[in-house]
Amino acid sequence: MTDALRFLPDLLRLLRRLAADRTVPAGVRAALLLLLAYLLLPIDLVPDFLPVIGYADDVLLVALVLRLTVRRAGTGAVERHWPGSPQGLAVLLRLAGL
Repeated sequence: MTDALRFLPDLLRLLRRLAADRTVPAGVRAALLLLLAYLLLPIDLVPDFLPVIGYADDVLLVALVLRLTVRRAGTGAVERHWPGSPQGLAVLLRLAGL
């Protein structure tokens, strides 16, 4: 759980940086902005107070949008904007399906 809490700020910074990058396709930027809004707003599809499943929808949406981002913008864009450690980037790319 502590590793996930350390990973979250880097992930949010990555999403914000990718959404602001004009070289990333507009559709991907829109998906990133919607994901950021979903993660930051207190309203969820499945409430977070439910054990395990409460956070599963967040993880699933992050994985889907990251996969879309990597496929459309390339791993170079993700690597260029990743603010965290190389180990965190490896976890992120694994989450994106690489």
